[in-house]
Amino acid sequence: MKRTRPSQLPRLREHALVIHDLPDEVLVYDRERDLAHCLNQTAALVWRACDGKLTPLEIARKLTAELDTPISEEVVLLALAQLEKFRLLERSKINSSKYPAISRRQMVRTLGVAVALPVITSIVAPTPAQAATCIPTNAPCSPSVLCCSPLGCNPGAPGGPKCR
Repeated sequence: MKRTRPSQLPRLREHALVIHDLPDEVLVYDRERDLAHCLNQTAALVWRACDGKLTPLEIARKLTAELDTPISEEVVLLALAQLEKFRLLERSKINSSKYPAISRRQMVRTLGVAVALPVITSIVAPTPAQAATCIPTNAPCSPSVLCCSPLGCNPGAPGGPKCR
């Protein structure tokens, strides 16, 4: 049997992430990349099992016991490939991907059903500066208030400073 070195075992990334557990999914906000990821139950369970000590096969066995549903190593490998793609796993010392690229479509053909397939959806989240509320044109302003217009605050406007 081929032995896997500990440095090659999947480990979830913990730094610069904000994690929010929901009943059937996990929301993960990556503060380094300003990306929000939604992991379905299967993807979240695989991600949480990535402790750097378990092989993909051992993760599959652990999930099978937790869910009382057979989870194959291929399902875990699909989840690991997605987690790696979205940089939710610690970077390995090996630059190339450790997990084979297999699509959900190929997985369904192999397994015959689409039960418990891992799914990760992502969106680009605005940075705090992009999400800030701005003051509309002709509204009172000050140098510390963000005007919607790129022209900014006009301190010499009649009746006091107003956004241009």
